[in-house]
Amino acid sequence: MHDLRDQPARHLPALAGLGRASIGISSALLGTLLLFFSGGLLASEGGTAHLNLTTTWVGLTSLLIFVVAYGLVMTEEFTHLRKSKPVMLAAGAIWLLIAYYYETHHGSPHAAAEAVRHNIMEFGELFLFLLAAMTYINTMEERLVFDALRSWLLRMGFGYRTLFWMTGFLAFFISPVADNLTTALLMCAVVMAVGADSPKFVGLACINIVIAANSGGAFSPFGDITTLMVWQKGIIDFESFFRLFIPALVSFAVPAWFMHKEIPNVKPPPSQERVRMKRGAIRVVLLFLATIATAVSFHNYYHLPPVLGMMTGLAYLSFFSYYLNMTGEMSTVRAGNIEDSMPFNIFNKVARAEWDTLMFFYGVILCVGALGFIGYLELVSHVAYDGMGPTIANTLIGILSAVVDNIPVMFAVLTMSPEMSQGQWLLVTLTAGVGGSLLSIGSAAGVALMGQSKGMYTFFGHLKWTPYIAAGYFASILSHFIINFGTFKLPAN
Repeated sequence: MHDLRDQPARHLPALAGLGRASIGISSALLGTLLLFFSGGLLASEGGTAHLNLTTTWVGLTSLLIFVVAYGLVMTEEFTHLRKSKPVMLAAGAIWLLIAYYYETHHGSPHAAAEAVRHNIMEFGELFLFLLAAMTYINTMEERLVFDALRSWLLRMGFGYRTLFWMTGFLAFFISPVADNLTTALLMCAVVMAVGADSPKFVGLACINIVIAANSGGAFSPFGDITTLMVWQKGIIDFESFFRLFIPALVSFAVPAWFMHKEIPNVKPPPSQERVRMKRGAIRVVLLFLATIATAVSFHNYYHLPPVLGMMTGLAYLSFFSYYLNMTGEMSTVRAGNIEDSMPFNIFNKVARAEWDTLMFFYGVILCVGALGFIGYLELVSHVAYDGMGPTIANTLIGILSAVVDNIPVMFAVLTMSPEMSQGQWLLVTLTAGVGGSLLSIGSAAGVALMGQSKGMYTFFGHLKWTPYIAAGYFASILSHFIINFGTFKLPAN
């Protein structure tokens, strides 16, 4: 997910660069919106009339606060100020300004409160969904599921070219279930262990892994935050996302085909490392699959929110945790570089969820929701979707996601809710997911691997292959239009 999903706590340093270029969206919004100010009354989602504040001091101040907050997010790598802090503060400040203006200018006293509650409800569903998924991923990590897969790959003694394709395809097929960050870090550990003497191989393999992880997350609601948000909104049915499988595969395969020719045709000696999974590891994986099936069934057959199915699935893991605890199973608990063992407890895994990321989502959703309430998103929607048309707008959103975190971009699109066919909604889901591969800073996976690869995978090394990645990006869009042509005549749910 370039987006961020299910990150184990030990990945915190790797996330330092998330959103480093996100200030670009704020500057672009400011320049665009100043050209398209308009006055009057707008209708909120709940039908309550509210004021258009785009030309007021409140609107401009709110936009400035948003720009400053994202500037701080961008500099997190240097200031070590967690990205959640500025956006959380910005969210509170912007909504307070809106509420003050309404109280002093005779606006509807309940309009802002209703809008805030609506945004908090959206965050609450996303929060609980991700919390359950993160807990499962952390449990599988603690049970050594991922380490066992890595050691198996190392023992097989594959050549560089074979390993290039294997790690790419594994990243492509694992990321739809796990998050793209965990998947990318796992595959990077494999190529780093095998290719320590070949920086060229490591660099190319890391580029391939980033592309594959981002592409794989685009055709599953569980693979990327953007697809998850679209699914939870009920715009696209669960099974309809799999129409993006071939376009996503094309976005990965095209640049991989060009890169593999540069891979050294060398076969390094196999590793003798062997990692055994802890007791219950396979059962945890099966429970996770059962949890996914539960969430899908709740939503598809009974029209219940997917988060209810995920929390029900978390209960499966809680009961299994009780069983492991009662049978004397010990759990490895990490605190920084210190490890200790204690009785198995599911709440230890909950505590290791990526809380900074979850709070970042809170701040982003509340900030973008506030800018939409002020009236800015309607202006952007008019310029982009009404002016340029949905195909161009959705293609540009994917390119924008290479330099701007795709979470606020997709949430803004969902908030604008432009009238689009099912095919166009699938297109924006595809582009927002795979567009982050155009640059190494375009996804959490890319930023993380730059830190993990010890200088063998760099921004400029990735940039060298951007034209080929762009070829895959546009080829995936073309394949979507060809394969899913009929969906462009179908209305969204």
